[in-house]
Amino acid sequence: MNYSKAAVFALVSTLAAAPLTASADSGFFFGGSVGAATLDDDIDTFALDTDSTSFRLNAGWQFSDFLAIEAGYHDFGKFDDTLDLGGVLSDVDLRADGYTLGATANIPLGSNMSLFGRAGAFIWEADAHVDGLRIEGFDDENLYYGAGADFKVSERFSLIGDWTRYELDDTESDVISIGFRYRF
Repeated sequence: MNYSKAAVFALVSTLAAAPLTASADSGFFFGGSVGAATLDDDIDTFALDTDSTSFRLNAGWQFSDFLAIEAGYHDFGKFDDTLDLGGVLSDVDLRADGYTLGATANIPLGSNMSLFGRAGAFIWEADAHVDGLRIEGFDDENLYYGAGADFKVSERFSLIGDWTRYELDDTESDVISIGFRYRF
């Protein structure tokens, strides 16, 4: 399945519905978050079970209380582990980052809180290192999706808590993060 086409379809659908659902909360926003990313899977010949500190920056357009599009950058940090590679203990690490393009659907739960779901395309690249030497690079585009809550602190500023799953070929990384959103 081509996830880029699915993300473009979601964005076009959101744009088509936007004039019907515009509200006072529409407009440009940007945000950021920091979180914990987990990786527990076999990647190529490595079996990593580790976590790292990740961060995300994003910006988008809120069409209504219910719909938004967003683009962003996500850095997973460095997943590292010590593995037995043929009887030799080696420090192995994987570094990954990439760009997101997707849509967000919101469900307001009053004037100061909403729940949201997000999905879209994740265009990423990663490098694998053994004992500090780069041994392989990966890149692809895959799906990301997640859910969270938005707690409005003021008219323009919100605190965000969320979970997002990023697919990296046959591997998945779950990220739990806290952050902010600022609306213009």
